Amino acid sequence: MTINCNGQLIDLTIPKIMGILNLTPDSFYDGGVYNNDTDIIRQVDKMLNEGADFIDVGAYSSRPNAVHISETEELHRLLPIIKLLTNTFPQILLSVDTFRSEVAKQAVNAGACMINDISAGQMDDHMLNTVAELNIPYIMMHMKGTPQNMQQNVTYEHLIKDILFYFSERIAAAKALGIIDVIVDPGFGFSKTVAQNYELLKNLELFRMLEKPLLVGFSRKSMIYKPLHISAAQALNGTTVLNTLALEKNASILRVHDVKEAKECIELTQQLNY
Repeated sequence: MTINCNGQLIDLTIPKIMGILNLTPDSFYDGGVYNNDTDIIRQVDKMLNEGADFIDVGAYSSRPNAVHISETEELHRLLPIIKLLTNTFPQILLSVDTFRSEVAKQAVNAGACMINDISAGQMDDHMLNTVAELNIPYIMMHMKGTPQNMQQNVTYEHLIKDILFYFSERIAAAKALGIIDVIVDPGFGFSKTVAQNYELLKNLELFRMLEKPLLVGFSRKSMIYKPLHISAAQALNGTTVLNTLALEKNASILRVHDVKEAKECIELTQQLNY
């Protein structure tokens, strides 16, 4: 199972790591931390050296009840950093976390090679067409509503069946437009209660039927720190536990803040396959 990034075929048979770089001032864990070029370069260099295969850059916070920002503000935050990173690290594979088609287009033209869309094209009617025209890998995530109201949208007839049906429809829509490289993200923490997140994880192997690479993002989320009565800052060990479980259930990409620990998860679980 491969995806094509900037002409480079990435084999997802062995799971890969996507390091998170938030450019937002209000992200739940690291908001506002990387607010100058020096700190951004230092953090990205650290993630790449620790084994990140992709860097996912986000300029619009998607945490619950996040403040909505304009497309202009998102581009203002994002484009200079894409140019900074592609100039500093010429071989970098940049994913951009956006649901806006115009942001996606400008980001790819600036040097990004993948789009990570929390709405699977449902918050911008032009997104799928834009991705098809750009001919890039596309991560589609499950979410109901928007970041501002998603945690009021947690009612399902049957959680797993509903999410699988959602993806079957979105994958079909992408395929109809000629989008080849689709990656599925079940959306842990988005439009789901803590209990629903764990039901989803328990049944994660069922997503194999979609025949698409699977990305998971647990990193330091409330589904970890709320049951343990700790903070996001204390949730690295819990993140590692869930990443390990997801790898055993067919995850292809781990989206994380802490690359070194995720790399160790992959290397150790791979020992089981030797």
